[in-house]
Amino acid sequence: MTFLIHKKQELTKKLQQSLGPVPTTLSPALNLSGSMRGDHDLNPASAPDRNLPFTPAAVLVPIVLRREGPTVILTRRATHLSKHAGQISFPGGRADEGDENAVATALRESQEEISLDPKLVEVVGTLTTYVTVTQYSVTPVVGLVEPTFDLRPEAGEVSEIFEVPLDFLLDQANRKKHSGFRDGVERFWYAIPFGDYYIWGATAGMIKDLSERIMLK
Repeated sequence: MTFLIHKKQELTKKLQQSLGPVPTTLSPALNLSGSMRGDHDLNPASAPDRNLPFTPAAVLVPIVLRREGPTVILTRRATHLSKHAGQISFPGGRADEGDENAVATALRESQEEISLDPKLVEVVGTLTTYVTVTQYSVTPVVGLVEPTFDLRPEAGEVSEIFEVPLDFLLDQANRKKHSGFRDGVERFWYAIPFGDYYIWGATAGMIKDLSERIMLK
């Protein structure tokens, strides 16, 4: 128990020194000079219009405090969904009117999608806002999770829940830049293959942000 407490304190300190502040409000609009990341990092022509309104959303980046080393919870989206079916993602989604802030959104969505008890999550900070071509403004909320949970996927949204070692995700050698053509235009994206899982798109972009902030070596 003392070992785990020490590791948690060490990890918490590193994260708090590297992450952005915990949000206190929902902010669907972005400051035109504010920092944001998105698919346009690799595809400048697809940058969203900052003059149009953004829909606020949030995801939880859940880091599990395992004795053998921290892991990150990820999900595979249900295959019957109309958008992003079968893709790997963090638990999260669009903000509800009753959500006080991005933390509330991330924790509520995580409880709904994978039955993660919010009481087991200690929020330590945020990553850079991630915007999409569909005008969503996503706040990645980073939280440390006690490994006493009993996770269950919500069949309507999630087909699978799994964990990946944090060190694996942070290692830039495991992240590759891929490309492909859509409507005759070449597009680029980051991908992190892990066994049978192909982590890419927004999720890989958020992981890249995390890896650029902290190195747990």
